[in-house]
Amino acid sequence: MLYELNAQYMKMVRPWHEMANISRQLISSAINPFADHFYFRTASASLELFERLTTDYEEPEWALDSTTINKKIVKIKQQVVYQKPYCNLLHFKRERKKAGQPKVLLIAPLSGHFATLLRSTVKEFLPDHETYITDWRNVRDVPLEAGSFSFDDYVTYLMEFITFLGPDTHLIAVCQPCVPAMVALSVMHQEKDRNLPKSLTLMGGPIDVRISPTEVNDYAGGKDLEWFEKNVICTVPAGFEGKGQTVYPGFIQLSGFLSMNMDSHVNKHFKFFHDLIKGDGDSAEDHRQFYNEYLAVMDMPADYYLDTIRKVFLEHKLPNGTMEYQGKRIDLGAITETALLTIEGEKDDITGRGQTSAALDLCKKLSNKKKKHHEQQGVGHYGIFNGKKYRETIAPMIKDFIQQHG
Repeated sequence: MLYELNAQYMKMVRPWHEMANISRQLISSAINPFADHFYFRTASASLELFERLTTDYEEPEWALDSTTINKKIVKIKQQVVYQKPYCNLLHFKRERKKAGQPKVLLIAPLSGHFATLLRSTVKEFLPDHETYITDWRNVRDVPLEAGSFSFDDYVTYLMEFITFLGPDTHLIAVCQPCVPAMVALSVMHQEKDRNLPKSLTLMGGPIDVRISPTEVNDYAGGKDLEWFEKNVICTVPAGFEGKGQTVYPGFIQLSGFLSMNMDSHVNKHFKFFHDLIKGDGDSAEDHRQFYNEYLAVMDMPADYYLDTIRKVFLEHKLPNGTMEYQGKRIDLGAITETALLTIEGEKDDITGRGQTSAALDLCKKLSNKKKKHHEQQGVGHYGIFNGKKYRETIAPMIKDFIQQHG
């Protein structure tokens, strides 16, 4: 019912959205001699703000068509090299490359936003690494015949992708996938898989949410599973390819994202409005680019979401040693070969300090020579994988770690 109401609301405001768009273009047109007048700029800014608040944001483009290698522009082609119903393995294939460069698989979170949220993360590896990423599909676009998708399915997907890429692969898990990545790594060690990855980097992941709990942890762990089933799980209605799928809808997730920092988002939109009026085009464009990405959300599989709530936030199965995969107990002590790097942000308000580095203590039989932790001062959650400190400090450190354990 809630999903249908949201769909009907978006359909209802669409004509008003289109009218605002046409009116804004007329007002700000170069043929309007008064376009630069304060009142017309104010009207244009108001209309654009209304447009952006009534847009159903689609999956953003990657916009990674080239990189620079040895001061030369090299074209990049995005290729789906392995396809699954709920996820594509995407390769950023460079037109020219140096032989023998490390193979990196970035594991994007399946937590509401599209994999393009890691665009800046990917960009830093393109010049000197063979780069792949998990490109999760919006579940409303996955036919019901594809079957359900659970936490175990996530782990299976990761192991299939790693096997496809081969034993010289380096993994980088950002936020939510840190837990299934650890499970996959443990299973592969227990099964003595010949395709064991060379290294695994965990960035701001909820390995043990009992440590320095955040508002997100309190929300996820403060209710029983039945509450989530009754209040946030919906069925995809007619009109979508995934009709009949049970999902945690993107629009509900977005309301949660926004509510955590509502004052900040409101202030940013007021600033955007004033930037438009005073003609600060660069600041306004920065706002557009950020919110085009931030407001583009996807539906998550209900089974996977509920499994994650239960296993990670309610029962703490990984740190408690009770995590299972397909009915078999997971033993993190089996991890002895793959090097492990954990990264946290000093000001992370989503994954608290110590939650990610807990993985190092759980891998009791892994040599200290293969363990490393880094806490980045002055950054929050997104600063771990995006922004100046990521580019200048974190990305180079990950590359060094990959080189050391290649």
